Amino acid sequence: MEKTTTTPQPVCAQESLALLNCIASAPYDRDRCLALVDALRECIVHKRVKKFSLAEPSSTTSTEAPKSDPKH
Repeated sequence: MEKTTTTPQPVCAQESLALLNCIASAPYDRDRCLALVDALRECIVHKRVKKFSLAEPSSTTSTEAPKSDPKH
């Protein structure tokens, strides 16, 4: 049985966050974001990441994005 563990600082966290913030920024700078995609890919290859996953949300999180309504 495989056991999954989470680290306090996720692997390639800085690269992932930089890419997400780039994509969310206005105006959108495609060239800058593509460079960040390459940086994230390099980190993934270097650290031998096989799969990413999100941690379960805690009940104390107040900055949670609203969930979409399945009725729409």
